[in-house]
Amino acid sequence: MTVTSNINGSALLELPNEGPLLGTETDALDILGETYGTEANIIVIPVARLQPGFLQLRSGMAGAFIQKLQNYGCRLVVLGDISAEVAASEALAAFVVETNRVGHHLFLPDRQALLDRL
Repeated sequence: MTVTSNINGSALLELPNEGPLLGTETDALDILGETYGTEANIIVIPVARLQPGFLQLRSGMAGAFIQKLQNYGCRLVVLGDISAEVAASEALAAFVVETNRVGHHLFLPDRQALLDRL
């Protein structure tokens, strides 16, 4: 079940760990549709819900997905441990560091890190 919550003045749409894998622009639009009628402007997706190629930057999935959310004024938080994927890819490591530095979209290891950043 998708949950909307408010943390430190930020309205979040939090997707559950269970459900279909996500990663396409159509998936992003479907999730954006779930925000209608809510004030949610931050979408939290567990890493377990991402399609296998999402964290492989050459697939283009992450960039297109994030861009679609950004076009509609929503932020993305990918929640979960991606340390193995980051360790295996210099490009992904740089992308995650830069994304987190800018802070509009975030890759965070757990809910406590999410609470600390908001």
